[in-house]
Amino acid sequence: MKLRDSPSACPSLWRSLRCPAAELRLDLVLASGQTFRWWESSPGAWTGVMGGRVWTLRQDRDRLWYTVYGEEEEDERPAEAAKLDSAEMDQILRDYFQLDVGLRGLYRTWGAADPLFQSVAKDFPGVRVLRQDPVECLLSFICTSNNHISRITTMIERLCCAFGRRLCCLDARPVHAFPSLSALTGVDAEARLRALGFGYRAKFVSGSARAVAEGLGAEGLRQLRAVPYAEARRVLCALPGVGTKVADCVCLMALDKAEAVPVDTHVWHIARQRYGAALGGRSLTPRAHQQIGDFFRGLWGPRAGWAQAVLFCADLRKGQELAGSRERAWGGRGRGNHRDGPH
Repeated sequence: MKLRDSPSACPSLWRSLRCPAAELRLDLVLASGQTFRWWESSPGAWTGVMGGRVWTLRQDRDRLWYTVYGEEEEDERPAEAAKLDSAEMDQILRDYFQLDVGLRGLYRTWGAADPLFQSVAKDFPGVRVLRQDPVECLLSFICTSNNHISRITTMIERLCCAFGRRLCCLDARPVHAFPSLSALTGVDAEARLRALGFGYRAKFVSGSARAVAEGLGAEGLRQLRAVPYAEARRVLCALPGVGTKVADCVCLMALDKAEAVPVDTHVWHIARQRYGAALGGRSLTPRAHQQIGDFFRGLWGPRAGWAQAVLFCADLRKGQELAGSRERAWGGRGRGNHRDGPH
């Protein structure tokens, strides 16, 4: 199957919805370590997996263009992957990018409250938080501890190829769905993950998949969207390999907790050095996590996690320019610290 990278080349296969660049910048959002399933398939075109389907997205002036690929074995696809009409596809995109949230107004509010945000954000419009599948987000961010985006992306690709259902093949590249919980709970799952290069993370990925499958289930995990932030974080932190930071990433990017502020050593240093906030002691304890999150929630308001996403993206771009491929991931530590262990 050929990639459909240009609406002008095959207009009947493309649809669009109105979305100004100030509300969404694909290049900033899809490459900023929130998700690891998208790649730039040609200049300005992003191809990836969303909702069990393969999409290519483009932006043109104030339109977001998209095309969706059919599965190779359409008779064998699960019921939830049945063919969608255009309104349903539009809604999937709106939900994934949370396009009902007006970003420009939020930027103005955050800039008025925080001069540092205002000085940075002018060069980084359209950075918004994705609303991802909770299972995929959870297991992906377990892989981010002490890691960087290039390596995480490779690990997630191996995970999907080994355990996920094949969706289609684009320009000789096979594309797979994210694995189901049941696919990752087999007795040999941890050993297979170790063989794929997951190291100590293998037991946490398979262990959390098993814990969710035997406990809440995928639907129960999704229903954490309806409980208070503190309760959702408490439930997540009880899972293997999930500490406060990874839990906050999942709360923010999958469970509708816009106030969640993922804190790593880098964010801690920003709070202390750029904002003069004397928070935390000699180490980044759970109490320090709470204090730093509360500080930013007090500064930026109820969508503090979204504001941090903008600064994180700006910092990541600067880091990429300085250090090439050694990017810092949302769930990983700052560059230069590679001590093993979950957090």
